[in-house]
Amino acid sequence: MEEDDVTIREQNFHSQVREYIICFLLFAVLYIVSYCIITRYKKKSDDHEDEDAVVNRISLYLCTFTLAMSGGAVFLLPFSIISNEILLSFPKNYYIQWLNGSLIHGLWNLVSLFSNLCLFVLMPFAYFFLESEGFAGSKKGIRARILETFVMLFLLALLILGIVWVASALIDNDAASMESLYDLWEFYLPYLYSCISLMGGLLLLMCTPVGLSRMFTVMGLLLVKPTILEDLDEQIYCIHLQEEALQRRLNGSTSHVYTRGSFAHQLNNELDNIRNQRNKLERRKKASGWEKNLLYPIVMLSLLAGTTISVLLVALNILYLLVDETAMPKGSTDRGIGNTSLSTFGVAQAVLEIILMFYLMVSSVVGFYSLRVFEGLTPRKDDTTMTTIIGCCVSILVLSSALPVMSRTLGITRFDLLGDFGRFNWLGNFYIVLSYNMLFAVVTTLCLVRKFTSAVREELLKALGLDKLQLSNSPTDPESGKLSANGHQKTL
Repeated sequence: MEEDDVTIREQNFHSQVREYIICFLLFAVLYIVSYCIITRYKKKSDDHEDEDAVVNRISLYLCTFTLAMSGGAVFLLPFSIISNEILLSFPKNYYIQWLNGSLIHGLWNLVSLFSNLCLFVLMPFAYFFLESEGFAGSKKGIRARILETFVMLFLLALLILGIVWVASALIDNDAASMESLYDLWEFYLPYLYSCISLMGGLLLLMCTPVGLSRMFTVMGLLLVKPTILEDLDEQIYCIHLQEEALQRRLNGSTSHVYTRGSFAHQLNNELDNIRNQRNKLERRKKASGWEKNLLYPIVMLSLLAGTTISVLLVALNILYLLVDETAMPKGSTDRGIGNTSLSTFGVAQAVLEIILMFYLMVSSVVGFYSLRVFEGLTPRKDDTTMTTIIGCCVSILVLSSALPVMSRTLGITRFDLLGDFGRFNWLGNFYIVLSYNMLFAVVTTLCLVRKFTSAVREELLKALGLDKLQLSNSPTDPESGKLSANGHQKTL
């Protein structure tokens, strides 16, 4: 009997060690990838070691940790779905025994814990630490900046807790709710994270439809479009004439006063834009036939199919919500990992769900940076400040943390939310969940209709040559030396 107890304890010990090692390896991979991404966009600083360099390095490490947690939140639900299907397909395989329910639940709990830590502690600390200078009259240095940072964090915590306390007292004024107001760990933090999750879901609802329509434009810029009823040689010739005209104006009129200052800068910008257009046209001309006529249609059809399937799944989920209570994200029960398949068509449907999740995440990021409100957070290679990087990391963390909740709420997957992700209060509200699904379906459909109607209209005008007629009717600056639509140079 004692030997059996020892054997069980040894097995539990080895299982715990194995889970810790797997979690550490997964985190190490995410951390390295996140560090490479951030250093690619971070503004290059001098090699001189000073106080600001130390502060920037600490903030960089905290941002890298936060971005790694964002990646963990993105891969959390796909990893759980594919693990469930693998365990169902190979239930007694010795080499996949490490892939069990304990590991999956542990990953969900760790991601939830560290996401809260990054959102409420590490990122505010990185921002205040980066902006701090020390209190007036105190000795300057790292210690003074750390002291100021902790004071600001304490004041921020008091402000947030006060807001949550007042909001809770106004919403729930019964006796039980009033008693729970004084419970910090069991009430404040879950309620606060539930509010953050709802805000993240609303942000995804705002960004994802815009990103789904914007993805066609982004892929159109990355790929080479087919040449239909277009004369690239004529367009390149027009661009060459316009480039030569601007170049002569810059070279031959440098002695004039009106070409100095802002006007010369404007001409240089116009010349750069023309050169970019020429490079794009030359790239389209040099592209191979399969790239123009095969790759581009396949990618566009794939994007259209992914968007259409997402909208259809959301429409079906609306019907399920109206007839079945278990369709609610909080109404489902935990079936365990490796017990039953949550996909009707098995592995094929699971793979499709994972692809749709990644597609929605990429679309939400694209839509986030496409909104005018968040254009200032767009990272630029080797020219992004640490303050902007902190804002980007916080935004991506909020989006990625809300991705599992959104995927389950929209019915993209039937996999149950584990850990703290399934305990949000608003997931049990039928009207919120139904309104969320209907808004997503309607807004996404409207964005796609507007996108395709405008794109078709532009292509028809371009094919019929009416775009050139519009350009010729538009007024131009006679001093700028631009070309008319028919390719002839205007009088300088």
